[in-house]
Amino acid sequence: MDTLTIFRRAVGWRFHNRITIAVTLLQPVLWLVLYSLTAGPAMKLQGIENYTAFLFPGLVVLVSFSACGSGGMMNYMMKADGSFYRILTAPVRRGSIVLGQMLEAVLCSLFEVAVMAVISLFFSVKFPQTPGRLALLLVLAGCGAFLTAGLSYGISLALPNEMIYETAMNALALPVFFLSAALFPASQAQGVLSILIRLNPFTYLIGSMRALMLRGEIHPRETAAVILGFLLLGVLAFRWSAGLLEKETRR
Repeated sequence: MDTLTIFRRAVGWRFHNRITIAVTLLQPVLWLVLYSLTAGPAMKLQGIENYTAFLFPGLVVLVSFSACGSGGMMNYMMKADGSFYRILTAPVRRGSIVLGQMLEAVLCSLFEVAVMAVISLFFSVKFPQTPGRLALLLVLAGCGAFLTAGLSYGISLALPNEMIYETAMNALALPVFFLSAALFPASQAQGVLSILIRLNPFTYLIGSMRALMLRGEIHPRETAAVILGFLLLGVLAFRWSAGLLEKETRR
């Protein structure tokens, strides 16, 4: 019940600050429309017929970082108006506070993914037709958002102000995005770049979503490994964030 209360409170904050949805959605949509149109013809020479569909899973990661990053900004705004400290003095478990806000960030991320999916339909992007495959696609997107939500929340507690926080989130999100298979097939990378891409867990998340969207393929072992791996990393990020919040309480 504590988690649900915090979740509802975070959703209320999001509705009160609806501009955060538009701002965090703007960059991925621009990538979806502009980059896919400009790079699409060149990618056809590489055998990628619909580059927008190829690009979409990578942009799911980008929109997750944007949406969950704004969830971290919530802490700074709540500190400014004093509501953050009122929650800390309430008889609410610290883990429930973290989890409630993380789940709101995941919900916001999935909503923005849905908006981006509707836009991509105008570029002939096709999504799985069966409920099971569509649900699996949402589960994969949600797992990625759960990890980024935990990281964003923890980083917001570890850094002193929102300016440093935004710089740190960009320093994290951009390398994760570019050093993955978001923009081009991982098989094209060579040398050190190939190693970095294969060490990036989001490469495998993008690959699972891409196989599902482009070819309708489900590789049970690989997909299960991706889901379990991201859930494990998400739990570790959650525990880290909850520990930082405990330290905040003792100050």
